[in-house]
Amino acid sequence: MLKFKFPTGILPPTLRGRLFLVLAIAISIPIISTGYVLERKGRQALLDEKTAKLFGLTKILDSYLGEGFDAILKGYRGDPGDRMAQIRYLNERLRDFTDLIAEANPGVGVGYYGKDLNAAITYGPSREYGIKVGEILPADHPGWQVMAKGLPSVETGPMARGHIMNAMWPIIRDGRVIGYIWANEFTAAVEEQALAMDRALIVVVSFGLVLSLVLSFLMAKRLTRDVGIIKFGLNRMKLDLRKPVRSLKGEMGEISDAVNEMARALIDARSLNENILWSIADGVITVDVSGNVTSINPAGLEIMGLVHEEVIGRPYESLMDREVNFTSYLLNTLKNGNEYVSLNIDVPLQDRTVYVSTSTSLLRDGSGKVIGAVAVFKDISETRQLQKQVMRADRLAALGELVAGIAHDIRNPLTSIRGFVQYLQKNRDPEELKEYAPLIIRQVDGLNRTISELLRFTKPTPPHFGPVQLNDLIGGEIMRLVRNRAAKQNVEIDLRLDQDLPMIRADGEQLKQVMLNLLINSGQAMASGGRIVIRTSVETPGKVTVSVADDGCGIPPEHLEKIFDPFFSTKATGTGLGLAVVNRIISGHNGTIRIESEPGKGTTVTIHLPEMPAELEEMREA
Repeated sequence: MLKFKFPTGILPPTLRGRLFLVLAIAISIPIISTGYVLERKGRQALLDEKTAKLFGLTKILDSYLGEGFDAILKGYRGDPGDRMAQIRYLNERLRDFTDLIAEANPGVGVGYYGKDLNAAITYGPSREYGIKVGEILPADHPGWQVMAKGLPSVETGPMARGHIMNAMWPIIRDGRVIGYIWANEFTAAVEEQALAMDRALIVVVSFGLVLSLVLSFLMAKRLTRDVGIIKFGLNRMKLDLRKPVRSLKGEMGEISDAVNEMARALIDARSLNENILWSIADGVITVDVSGNVTSINPAGLEIMGLVHEEVIGRPYESLMDREVNFTSYLLNTLKNGNEYVSLNIDVPLQDRTVYVSTSTSLLRDGSGKVIGAVAVFKDISETRQLQKQVMRADRLAALGELVAGIAHDIRNPLTSIRGFVQYLQKNRDPEELKEYAPLIIRQVDGLNRTISELLRFTKPTPPHFGPVQLNDLIGGEIMRLVRNRAAKQNVEIDLRLDQDLPMIRADGEQLKQVMLNLLINSGQAMASGGRIVIRTSVETPGKVTVSVADDGCGIPPEHLEKIFDPFFSTKATGTGLGLAVVNRIISGHNGTIRIESEPGKGTTVTIHLPEMPAELEEMREA
């Protein structure tokens, strides 16, 4: 579909001017088009009327001629060979009637033309055109076509009388064309009548145009006046929603009432939102696209120890201690669009450090455009202190279980060693010494293994953090270490690795120890073989997920709560320290680990680790 567009700069700058222009065009085009059509049809009607009139005169003359020229010439007594005498004879008998017709129709010329005599017989009014009687038609005169075809014709152009509109009627007697009759009128006269009609039409159309333009202007003025009132009211509402738009009549009144109703609803919604925001115990802070603070609720001010007037408009970074290398997740959300949920972080303020749980997200306007970011945070410093106390109590309780486990795991081998030694003291047979010495060594090795794992658990190596790509770690070195063992156990390992997995900040060696421990446990849970599925993904923004699922024997529900306790094991030869070490490593990486199991169907271990902050990733790439 073609669309018309006004060239740049033609449209008036104001709504009134544009509306007037549109209304003027919309009204003027039909009026002008109608006038043009009426002028064309009027001119054609005038020509049709002239044509009908002239042919009417030719028919009267044809009727007056009677049986034709030969019948009139029967009374002629002159020389039969004298052509001009015959023409004069016919002229004397037809001239009076021809002049009568011409005088009854001023400006019209009429006459007879005889084909056999090849001359004009009459031409009225004769006092003006009598001298043309006896003349022969020029070779290019359209009268020849009329006599040749026997059909009437109207021609306009220069002829014997001048520039005329000439209606020509063939004279047919006894099936033979014996001449033709003409009736013509000067085209100047026809044009004068057409111009008179055009002038009248132009006056009417001009009056209609002027009237329509005046009405268009008044209508545009009326509409834009109401629009101006609404516009003024809307601009005033930008500053104060409680000042309504002035009430109007008609459809504009319905619009103003709807605007006022929306303003009241917005006031109510804003009041409700402000009350909720100002009443909740969690802190809420927002920044614009430049990172400047745009709002903060009282809870946020209290948590951060700030004053409202000192915060609004300041860069968010200026609220932090500049000497501390702090990664702001709020600004990271604003910059990269990464949104975070329930992150526990230390926020280094200028006078103190606050431990908070925070969630961040982007702020968008009604069109979806990003206008800033928001952070919701809660002071959990006291909660952390309580957690530390609980963890201390848990550690004391675990220490008790640990001591009991150590006593149990060490007492049994020591009892066996003591018995062997006492027996060998009484019996010095070298053969029995050879028999019992290996048993004593195995018991000692068992003690050494228990003590080594205990030391690894109680004195873990501090992690050496660096960028780690879990897909490369799992698909590379770990698979090389477990592939042969898995083949011997008839275990299939299915890797389902997310190709878009982000980097994490971790100790690769410790994570390798975690994965190997989990894979060994899964393999031992499938005595007759099975399948292990290792999956990596990003299920929660800002966190990388790793899961190890097997279809082994599963873990009874009553054992799940103790699965991470030191020295708790369901295996006959296990120390119960493997999963305890795994749990300690994951906790040291600020991650979480969860085990889901169903006896007879299998076990799934899911680990969540925080991804590398964007700032560190950019520094690494640089």
